[in-house]
Amino acid sequence: MLPKPVQAARLFAVLADPTRLSLLITLRSGPGRPIARLAATAGMSRQAVSKHLRILEDAGLVTAERLGRETHYKSRPGALDAARRTLDAIAGDWAALRPPPAA
Repeated sequence: MLPKPVQAARLFAVLADPTRLSLLITLRSGPGRPIARLAATAGMSRQAVSKHLRILEDAGLVTAERLGRETHYKSRPGALDAARRTLDAIAGDWAALRPPPAA
């Protein structure tokens, strides 16, 4: 089932931010990573990275797990399935509007 256009737009808005997209790419594989390591890799403050991670978490794209004094984040498997289905549907609609190839 496709998400409603408003839901899809919100998800794409989250993904449109270069910092959030970069964090999501970093988190897509391997174990969870703490904010301090993500901040060092991104060259940003922990507060800035934490803000972006909260947005990704609210969108359902990452999960947070408290381990001792640190919070580790990792990508949620299948979280982008709705976005993929929406893009496939849009691409299918556009393909139907294209003129047939010249013979």
